[in-house]
Amino acid sequence: QVQLVESGGGLVQAGGSMGLSCAASGSNSRFNAMAWHRQAPGKQRELVASITSTDTTNYAESVKGRFTISGNNAKNTVYLQMNSLKPEDTAVYYCNAVMVVVNDDGTLRVHDYWGQGTQVTVSS
Repeated sequence: QVQLVESGGGLVQAGGSMGLSCAASGSNSRFNAMAWHRQAPGKQRELVASITSTDTTNYAESVKGRFTISGNNAKNTVYLQMNSLKPEDTAVYYCNAVMVVVNDDGTLRVHDYWGQGTQVTVSS
């Protein structure tokens, strides 16, 4: 049973910084990609940043230049460093991990795992 456990989060003033960590357990295989998503009250969950097993990163336009995602493939962990935080960054942040498995018949099965979420609140 794969579990993702997030740490970090809390309350920070606008302009401040905060780091989030996510550690996966229960898997002997490396994930193909890990990511952070967030969901603000009354809004849909959105992708914040992602990183693949080859360290290719992708960011939402709203966080480019402010957030940095990094990962440790060997430990199946992912981090999100958030700088210059804004009140609109307030949301529950979720860790996500994706593993693609090749079945015996050659078809692919995608396993999608989620953490429980951690609250990030940015005060103005």
